[in-house]
Amino acid sequence: MVRRVPGRTDRVVVVGAGLAGLAAALRLRGAGREVTVVERGDRPGGRAGRVERAGYALDTGPSVFTAPEVLADTLAAVGEKLEDRLTMIPLETSYRAQFADGSQLDVHADPDAFAAEVAALCGPGEAAALRRYLADLAELYRLQLTTFIDRNLDSPLDLLGPELVTLARRGGFDRLSRHVGRYFGDDRLRRLFSFQALYAGVSPFRAIAAYAVIAQLDIGAGVWHPAGGIAAVPRALADAAAHAGVEFRYGQAVAELSAAGGRVDGVVLADGDRLPADAVVVTTDAPHTLVPGLRGPRRPVYSPSCVALHLGVRTELAGQAHHTISFGAAWEQVFDELTPGGRLLGGGPGARRGKIMSDPSLLISMPSVTDRSLAPEGGQVLSVVAPTPNLDPRSGGNPHLDWDVLGPRYREELLGTLETRGFTGVTDAIEVEHMDTPLTWAAQGMAAGTPFALAHTFGQTGPFRTPTLPRRGPENVVLAGSSVQPGVGVPMVLMSGRLAAERITGPVGR
Repeated sequence: MVRRVPGRTDRVVVVGAGLAGLAAALRLRGAGREVTVVERGDRPGGRAGRVERAGYALDTGPSVFTAPEVLADTLAAVGEKLEDRLTMIPLETSYRAQFADGSQLDVHADPDAFAAEVAALCGPGEAAALRRYLADLAELYRLQLTTFIDRNLDSPLDLLGPELVTLARRGGFDRLSRHVGRYFGDDRLRRLFSFQALYAGVSPFRAIAAYAVIAQLDIGAGVWHPAGGIAAVPRALADAAAHAGVEFRYGQAVAELSAAGGRVDGVVLADGDRLPADAVVVTTDAPHTLVPGLRGPRRPVYSPSCVALHLGVRTELAGQAHHTISFGAAWEQVFDELTPGGRLLGGGPGARRGKIMSDPSLLISMPSVTDRSLAPEGGQVLSVVAPTPNLDPRSGGNPHLDWDVLGPRYREELLGTLETRGFTGVTDAIEVEHMDTPLTWAAQGMAAGTPFALAHTFGQTGPFRTPTLPRRGPENVVLAGSSVQPGVGVPMVLMSGRLAAERITGPVGR
């Protein structure tokens, strides 16, 4: 039996209007609760930020959108249909993979088209391996979703069952790099199906093979674009919540949670106003700094951070894909530089820690290829995400990197890399730009200066990750967001909002 908040839960205050908070608010309102959302910013979105200038709309948060069915299910909690709130555009090419040897591979959502691309580049044997691997990914995801991912877990014992045995037999606890290598001989395909481990904050040389399911969400199931950009998603959720009767308090910081008798009875705002509450959902990145009596992770390991450079450019950049993964020649070295211990499983004196990538692999997104509403005529919006060390030395980070000085230099380096990797002329065409570094992420309240939260190490995954209802702290405070179960990524934080709500309401429509 999953633990729930005891006692009365009629009035709920949600702290934070990011995707997790919005998902929780919709679920709670759909279950009949009186819900107020408090957000320190002036709009919903959290990490899904937006900069609008000179006709350009730059999404400054997530850039890859997957699993729209999770979003649809969230809206359905208040009787809304996804298609009435958002237009979702499936991308024919999920990614263009660009390799250091000059070759490239278009990753298609259609498996036949994808296999044809692989056969042309890597040979028919690798294309046959691709089909087997895609089938394996789909089965691995099906196996894990309801048992390990989309579920509240209070103890490792909750996992005991035939699914765990099946996962072990399928090699789910082997290393991801070895798992992928059993299918593919071509190093380019090995990289393509293992780079996603970095989304979880772990090197593929250390991650367990079960994390291969991350690739199922984008490569296996396809990538989508919400018309109007990623920022349209939290706007749609907030509009649906408001229409259902959720109250929003924007521009309001939370000063403290007032507690009595082991329960929180109100949320005190920075201006002194007090919101009475029977239960509270907290979605901040470090909830232990707000929730009385709650302890943070004993030895937290955080994901690498990133520099994200967002540009509005007056140039066509013809022929580019919506998303491009641009791999450098280096591979194992990249993870040595970015992650704790790198590929050296115990860390140790040989591990190179806390360094800027010497040969960067980048995620480059140009959503205006698909959605012309994001840029003026003759222009494009472009973002480049470069993984970097975070600010926590225990997590392989480096608090001594002076990003105030390094940032402008790294911007020039990234622009130079773009120019040499096919985005010719971008530097001289910039009209609008915005850049985030580990320092700016930290200033936004993100622990260790990373937008990717706690890494998905084995000890911070599933039942070992902070649960949505902690055993310490007030009995009526529930957590949601990237740092708690199930974890990082747009689908996961939407799921966390539902899991948090179910700690208050019990399962609804399951």
